[in-house]
Amino acid sequence: MRDILVTLIVFGSISFILRKPYIGVLVWSWLSYMNPHRLGWGFAYDMPFAQIVAIVMFVAVIFSKEKKRIPLTATTVIWIIFLIWMGVTTIFAYFPDEAFVQYKKIIKIQLVTFLTMMLMTDIDRIRRLIWVIVLSIGYFTVKGGVFTLLTGGGYRVWGPPDSFIEGNNELAVAGLMIIPLMVYMYQIYEKKTIKYGMIIAIILSVFTILGTQSRGALIAILAVGIYFWLKSRRKLASGFFIAIMVVSLLAFMPESWYSRMETIETYEQDRSAMGRLNAWQYAINAANDKVFGVGLDAWSLDTFTLYAPNPADVHAAHSIYFSVLADHGWIGLLLFLMIFYLAWRSLVIVIKESNGKEELKEFNILAKMLQVGFISYFVGGAFLSLSYFDLPWHYACFAVLLKDQLNKRIKQQHFKDTR
Repeated sequence: MRDILVTLIVFGSISFILRKPYIGVLVWSWLSYMNPHRLGWGFAYDMPFAQIVAIVMFVAVIFSKEKKRIPLTATTVIWIIFLIWMGVTTIFAYFPDEAFVQYKKIIKIQLVTFLTMMLMTDIDRIRRLIWVIVLSIGYFTVKGGVFTLLTGGGYRVWGPPDSFIEGNNELAVAGLMIIPLMVYMYQIYEKKTIKYGMIIAIILSVFTILGTQSRGALIAILAVGIYFWLKSRRKLASGFFIAIMVVSLLAFMPESWYSRMETIETYEQDRSAMGRLNAWQYAINAANDKVFGVGLDAWSLDTFTLYAPNPADVHAAHSIYFSVLADHGWIGLLLFLMIFYLAWRSLVIVIKESNGKEELKEFNILAKMLQVGFISYFVGGAFLSLSYFDLPWHYACFAVLLKDQLNKRIKQQHFKDTR
């Protein structure tokens, strides 16, 4: 039944996508984040729905009469250079065939992200895409929160199978990144059903994050809490509220959760932590030796024998930074960091320009919440391999679009004032 339902929705959306290409972004994002076809057990499980939607969307874009452009900013220029650089590192990769397979997957995601920048031409469309992201990932964080409450936090929560966020650590960071989007929804809508729904979703998502028993997520939560406190105008009141909330949540978690979190202090005795340190040193050594890095999908015994302190301990990067460093060298890491730095700067400008302006209130709220989400990614991502996950790139896309839309609003207002 689930397979039939997903199939009907996807193929039923084709006519809408052909008329309005931006709907293709919404459907593709739903398939990418929620993987609804993987929730069934029949013929739809391995169907290339995302590819079908992407092809239809490309055709629709070609024939659409809508004005189409990608905002040309410092962020998008560096972004394009980074994608080209990844292509170069793929050519010179240690395992070029395997690297090319991964590069194709990344490019498909990136092409749709650039189509997002082209087609999401107003705040209403951006809001619709955020709804899709929140509902898609929120499905798992709400369900995981219920599971954590019913089991008393005694079992670890995992993400959807065969997805970027299948692992407990990855699900935790994705949950941390969508909570700010839920807060944005709560703030911009007046309907009580939406407000109450978002409050429930936020609370359950927090329990999911705790239920993943992710140590990296715990550090990210602390970072987000500190960031909120530093940005708040009433530091005493906000500090008291944060402290009460943290104590209440932690009081719920079982002893097994505390035992796992305590291993942060004794990482020298933790095999997983030492494996990460070995992988991080491997990444540094590989980047120091090769300008282009070792390429995508090269975390193997062969390369670890060349560059790792402990060659036998082959371990994934478990870090967005060291993953990119090993894959694409120091130049690749610099480009990667520049993209997100420039995206952050765009949000700073949006917040500054929209402060105190009622007509730009939504811009202001969204920009602030995107910053919170970025903090979650920058901190939580230090401990997991989510360098090429869609969500942070959508965040960067939103930063570019918000600044572009803000510039349009300012120009329109200036034109009205000078008439």
